[in-house]
Amino acid sequence: MVASFRRKAMHALPALAGALVYGIFATLPLPAAAQSADSFPARPVKILVPYAPGGATDIIARIVSARMTESFGQSVVVENRPGASGNLALEAAAKAPADGYTLLVGNVSTNAINETTFAHQLQIKPSRDLVGIAKLVEIPHIIATTANFPANSIADLIALAKKDPGKIFYASAGLGSYPHLDMEKLQRAAGIKLTHVPYKGGAGQFIPAIISGEAPVAFLNLSSAMPQVKAGKMKAIATTAPARLAELPNVATMAEQGFAGIGTNAWQGMFALVAMPRPIIDKIFKTVASGLSNPEMKERLSKQMLDVAISPSPAQFQQLVENETRAWGDFLREAKIKIE
Repeated sequence: MVASFRRKAMHALPALAGALVYGIFATLPLPAAAQSADSFPARPVKILVPYAPGGATDIIARIVSARMTESFGQSVVVENRPGASGNLALEAAAKAPADGYTLLVGNVSTNAINETTFAHQLQIKPSRDLVGIAKLVEIPHIIATTANFPANSIADLIALAKKDPGKIFYASAGLGSYPHLDMEKLQRAAGIKLTHVPYKGGAGQFIPAIISGEAPVAFLNLSSAMPQVKAGKMKAIATTAPARLAELPNVATMAEQGFAGIGTNAWQGMFALVAMPRPIIDKIFKTVASGLSNPEMKERLSKQMLDVAISPSPAQFQQLVENETRAWGDFLREAKIKIE
């Protein structure tokens, strides 16, 4: 009888073990690929921003997070990760689980330029490890100066710089950011020398530096600059737009002042880990596109100098990012600009 009991117990062990294993794995989260877009998101979503609060990237990320929260019925929170010219946030996004719960709002600097300028420092490759979900907005730029800066045009700035080479400081969102590279282009074209002062926190940090005169000149997006220009704390001496802006009718374009093609009308976009399931990417894209395409939202953003520019699809935005990554890489190699 004992032997019979033992035989029955031995036969039952495999089934018991299988049940235990099934029970254990049933309590674990599903792999990203197995998760349903219908059930996404089942918990709060995090959007990483590579700069301190206050700049255009932070502004659009917070607007988008609010719309996603309304649509999803789950909290979508913004987390600022400034530092290393945006690379801290880039790497954090690329190393997160590919489940859609960690997203990134970046721009032409972080997601198209940094790949070349920081090729030896980055532990990831943005064009390989991250994928574009949606282009969000485009922003015209100006050359902004301290209110009492003694230049009112590009010609005035060039004259001052030639008089005292290296004595004029200019601000940027960090080494290798497009405000840095745009000023490098201007210096080369004009034959002048300015001194670069990078601010790791982006516009939220370097706007006070412009206003105070610590670094009195910068390429700056109009969304961040316009309130200060209206308040008389800064002035614009040129715009990068193809034509004069209605908001600044007396400010000549770079082309009008003899420097066509210099200056970036920058985009902001949303990214995720490349392995994220396509259905979740498509769901986020549709939610973001619907929220930003609302006429009231477009008007609200326009008043903040943020022009809604939703990409037709995630694939088309990704193609834009790859094209700009190549173009900026060509410029950086030709100009022999690199970050050690």
